[in-house]
Amino acid sequence: MGSDPAAFAVLLGFLAGTLTTLAFVPQVAKTWRTRSAAGLSVWMVATFNAGIVLWIAYGIVTRTWPVIAANVVTLVLGLMLLWMTIRYR
Repeated sequence: MGSDPAAFAVLLGFLAGTLTTLAFVPQVAKTWRTRSAAGLSVWMVATFNAGIVLWIAYGIVTRTWPVIAANVVTLVLGLMLLWMTIRYR
């Protein structure tokens, strides 16, 4: 794989997507555990989710699987956080 730049780029994409998605997990877990979203703005979380939807669309249009996969998982987490932010206000 070291001689295939395209395969290396896909690997980098999956690694980047994994790390950025995992970085979101502690906030979702904390909000779930404490049943408090006091420090979160509904507008920020909603805007974040809208951006994630656009990243998924971009990934589909460009057929970039790392972008699609990471952002689908992140969207699930983001929608959970949006629901909790609204519910625990």
